[in-house]
Amino acid sequence: MATAGLYRRLLPSPPAIDLASSDGKKLFTEAIHNGTMEVFFKLISYFQTQSEPAYCGLASLSMVLNALAIDPGKKWKGPWRWFDESMLDCCEPLEKVKDKGISFGKVVCLAHCAGANVEAFRANQSTIDEFRNYVMSCSTSDDCHMISSYHRGAFNQTGTGHFSPIGGYHAGKDMALILDVARFKYPPHWVPLTLLWKAMDSVDEATGLHRGFMLVSRRQRAPSLLYTLSCKHESWVSTAKYLMDDVPVLLSSDNVKDVKHAISTVFASLPSDFAEFIKWVAEVRRQEEGGQGVSQEEKERVAIKEEVLKQVQDTGLYKHVTDILSSEKSVCQIKQTIGLRDSLPNIAASVCCQGAGFLTGKSGSSDRFCCRETGVRCYTANGDKPVTVVSGTVVNCNGEQGVDMLVPLSQKDPSCCSAGSCGYSGMHPASNDILTALLLALPPQTWMHLKDYEVLKDISSLVSTERLPPLLQEEILHLRSQLLILKRCNDNKVEEDLGAPSI
Repeated sequence: MATAGLYRRLLPSPPAIDLASSDGKKLFTEAIHNGTMEVFFKLISYFQTQSEPAYCGLASLSMVLNALAIDPGKKWKGPWRWFDESMLDCCEPLEKVKDKGISFGKVVCLAHCAGANVEAFRANQSTIDEFRNYVMSCSTSDDCHMISSYHRGAFNQTGTGHFSPIGGYHAGKDMALILDVARFKYPPHWVPLTLLWKAMDSVDEATGLHRGFMLVSRRQRAPSLLYTLSCKHESWVSTAKYLMDDVPVLLSSDNVKDVKHAISTVFASLPSDFAEFIKWVAEVRRQEEGGQGVSQEEKERVAIKEEVLKQVQDTGLYKHVTDILSSEKSVCQIKQTIGLRDSLPNIAASVCCQGAGFLTGKSGSSDRFCCRETGVRCYTANGDKPVTVVSGTVVNCNGEQGVDMLVPLSQKDPSCCSAGSCGYSGMHPASNDILTALLLALPPQTWMHLKDYEVLKDISSLVSTERLPPLLQEEILHLRSQLLILKRCNDNKVEEDLGAPSI
């Protein structure tokens, strides 16, 4: 009688050794005693099975990101922020990954986009001795994880290209532990490191390039506290091209005679859907019955956002941007071009709808929701600074839900809270804040096309990141890195250059 589908595979042994076998347990115990299994415990706590046959790269990366406790900065399901394969779609559409898998370079790109530190090596650009040293180094630490891209054929396993994290090392036997994310197929298993190197030292037919390995670690501070670039919206292709290719050409005009003209030149031709490209990162949560205060964690995150916002507004560049946007002649043209609306109720309605999409597990589906009403109130406790909360009632075909958005308060123009409500003045990153951050994030070589030396000198001083406070500097450099990664993705160069962008 025929059976439906396949139930696992028999692990070819040798060369592999099942972790759960007597020999596998012995290797495990000996490696623990030798201190080369430290990486195992964090990884096993977040070990997951890939949800699709071709999702091995996404599952490996989400597992490692969670093991490193990297905050994705956006909701997974319910109120929880958590990395899941479905959220790793900025460098390659999920449908394409589901159909054809994902390349080594695109997984590296995803790791960068997710906010991790990444060092990546193709097998033909490294050596087995270097690889062994990296395996040893990661295995004796719990703050660095290795993902290997290899061909299963080297282990006599069925299938071709595959990704999985390395969960430990046995120095005496020179064997590495593969935590295979295709757990429906093969269990975790030990393999000779020399054979793993051979499996990586193979060519991926889809790209014509060698497979390899990457080291993923956590940054000291989570980036994108206040601003982020979105490559999920269709505007990113045109906007990235405009900023990286078109702006330098526009600045090379002989007519750019001063700083104001240089900045206006950048703003004047921004793509119409630019507002979907650079966004401020809102804290969104579901309302609970009976009201809800603000947790200490939420207060701390909002306080850091407020500090970033203050530091943006303290830059000399911010004054120039504000003056330009205040000009009666230019303000209408620029705001119509970039589609920015600084009214907090308008922003609240939009962000609450986005939040509803996140909370229902349908990221990017804000167009399916309608925000019926919004209100603003402040929470204070124990003499702390007030935290501004915008509440909205979001409606779609399945009913309605209450959504809260925690808003950073500009310290330049503080609002007064009274009787449980707040004014709208200065309560959120407005267009001048966002545009200042954008100009700071442009690669320095962008401005080198200015022909007037005095203008170049003045603008270079204004956009320099060297004298920025550390918090804002890190934020801006992360935005710049995002922009360079998006451009590299757009130019299909992620396979050629695996390193972090030079910023």
